[in-house]
Amino acid sequence: MGIKIQKPTTNGQRNMRRVDREAVTAKKPSVRALLSSGRKVTGRGKNGITIRHRGGGTRSQYRHVDFNGTDKLGIPAKIAEIEYDPNRTAFIALLNYVDGEKRYVLAHKGAAVGDELVTDEKAKAQDGNRMMLNNIPVGFSVFNVELKKNKGGQAVRTAGASAKLVSLDGDMAQVEFPSKEIRYVAKTNYATIGIVSNEEHELEKVGKAGRTRHKGRRPQVRGKAMNPNDHPHGGGEGGTSIGMKHPKTPWGSPALGVKTRGKKQSDRLIARSRHRAKK
Repeated sequence: MGIKIQKPTTNGQRNMRRVDREAVTAKKPSVRALLSSGRKVTGRGKNGITIRHRGGGTRSQYRHVDFNGTDKLGIPAKIAEIEYDPNRTAFIALLNYVDGEKRYVLAHKGAAVGDELVTDEKAKAQDGNRMMLNNIPVGFSVFNVELKKNKGGQAVRTAGASAKLVSLDGDMAQVEFPSKEIRYVAKTNYATIGIVSNEEHELEKVGKAGRTRHKGRRPQVRGKAMNPNDHPHGGGEGGTSIGMKHPKTPWGSPALGVKTRGKKQSDRLIARSRHRAKK
C-alpha cells in the first residue's frame, strides 16, 4: 500500500492524502447477514443536545466483526475478501470456515485472499492466528488483546497498532501497549499475532470539510469566540486571552492537562505506567 496524492484540480483535493486501498479486494460487502443498519448518532436525546458537534453524515451499515472467536477453536478458515469498514480505521477480513460459516475479523498487516487462519489454544505462530498468550513466543507483536476472560479483544484494535508480549514469567503475562504502559494480562486470555492492517491511516489528510461532514461530524467553535453566557472562555474584546489560569470546559470543569481518570480496580494490573515510561 501507499499514499495517494490527488491531482490538485480543486481546492479540496489540493491537500488531500488518501491511503491507496490496493489491499482491499471487495468494493461492497458480499454477505448481507453480517450487516445491520445501526442507529445513527445525532447527539440528540430526550434532554436535548447530549453530544456536541454530531449530526448529518452518510448512513453506513454496521459490519459485525468477531473480536473473540473462541467458539471456533481449532476450526481453520480462509480469507475470502479484504474489505473496507466505514466504522473503524482498520480493514476487515471475511473468513470462510471449513464448516461453512462466514465471519468478519480484523485484518492483519499483510493479509491476503487465500491465507489460512485459525483460532486455538495453541497454533502455529504466524500473523493472523489467534491463541492464548501463554503459547505466543515472547517478543512477538500482538493485537486485539483480550483483557477480561471470555469477553473478546478489547485493546489494540486501531489501524497500524500493535502491542508487544514482554514476559510470561509468573502467574500473569506482561504486555507492553502502544502507550508504553506495561500491563499484567491473564495467560489464558487470547490475542492475535501481528499488526493491525491499514498502518498508513495516520498519514491521511481529509483535504476538505465536506469529507468530515460525511462522517457525521459538525463544525466546532472555539470557546474564546463565544459569548460569556455560552462558554467560560467567552467575552472580551477582539482576540484577548481567556482570562483565567486554567482552561475550562463549557460546563466549568477543568480542561486540558487535568487528569480525569478515577481510581479503578484494574489499576493494580499496571506494572509500569505510561506516564513513567515517557520520562
